[in-house]
Amino acid sequence: MNKHQQTALILGGSGRTGSLVSKQLIDGGVQARTASRHGSDVHFEWDDPGTYEIALKGVDGVYLVPPTMRVRYVEPVATFLDMAVAAGVAHVTLLSAYNGDRAPQNVDVAAVEVQVASYREFTHTILRPAWVMQNFTDEHLPVLDNLLVVPSGGGAEAFVDALDIAEVAVETILSPDKHASATYSLTGPQAMTFDEVARTIATVSGRPVKYLDIGEETWINGAIAAGVPADYADMLRWLTGSIIAGQGSKPTSDVETVLGRPATSFDEFARRNAAVWTEQEGQ
Repeated sequence: MNKHQQTALILGGSGRTGSLVSKQLIDGGVQARTASRHGSDVHFEWDDPGTYEIALKGVDGVYLVPPTMRVRYVEPVATFLDMAVAAGVAHVTLLSAYNGDRAPQNVDVAAVEVQVASYREFTHTILRPAWVMQNFTDEHLPVLDNLLVVPSGGGAEAFVDALDIAEVAVETILSPDKHASATYSLTGPQAMTFDEVARTIATVSGRPVKYLDIGEETWINGAIAAGVPADYADMLRWLTGSIIAGQGSKPTSDVETVLGRPATSFDEFARRNAAVWTEQEGQ
């Protein structure tokens, strides 16, 4: 399909990866329609199926970001996918999570992967990214009082740049047949401990950043106290528990396979974002 005739729907269009996907598509001459609760081209509410039809009108491909801060979402995704079929959608790229097929049953990550793959009316690609490097530059894992605080038990993770995720997503949307039925585990080129992350941030920012390991339940309870939904604790427990158990993401070549270049290293990312940590000092 000629890219200039293609229209892509980007769910989570004002979010971390969705905004990058839409920008890259638009920069490449592709029509991209962003959809989210706020700050997008069209209003989209997972709890309001009435918003699905407008978002899907005239769409060829979808970047599907499931509901955030929730663990149960199979039903709304099923309704959305049925409407996508009716709208003539030809391809869906699903944003999942690293080892998504091994997610606990009380979290719908694996179930939605199966759900998307079950449709024969459209092709699909599943993206399973590791923890995203941008966690360290936003409110997810901020450096406060020169401390990076997150439970890890000394485990490592092959953190991935959200820009790499977006670029892979764009490639799958533009060349859906090439990536049909593919599952990509997206990582950076090396696994790092959080202590190594803190040292890297310290080097590029000039701040005396240190890493503080913390009890998993203490950290989760703190997140809930800060406003994270209580049932989302199951997701946090799975994500942090994998690292603590030594089962964090391992480097793969999937980014390079799709893009023809190496994945971005954390050193590169840190140098690119040094100003963020420098500006945070004293806050």
